[in-house]
Amino acid sequence: MMLTPDEIAEINLLCQFNLGNTQEGLKIHSHDADPNTVAAAERLFARGLISQHDGGYLTSLGLDAAEHSQHLLTILRTSTP
Repeated sequence: MMLTPDEIAEINLLCQFNLGNTQEGLKIHSHDADPNTVAAAERLFARGLISQHDGGYLTSLGLDAAEHSQHLLTILRTSTP
């Protein structure tokens, strides 16, 4: 199963959240942000993973998704073949 470009953009956005401080959110400015990032934020909001269509805070489900995304990225970056 291959990831779609939309899924990659969503995972990239989830990886930008600071898991050490859940009171720290993200603000995506549609006038200067990459259109793929803007669209990813809207999809994550529609799925209930973030609190605002332009970022905001992680919801409970979003926190779970961000933790999994960031853990996977850490594993991929530190594992040796």
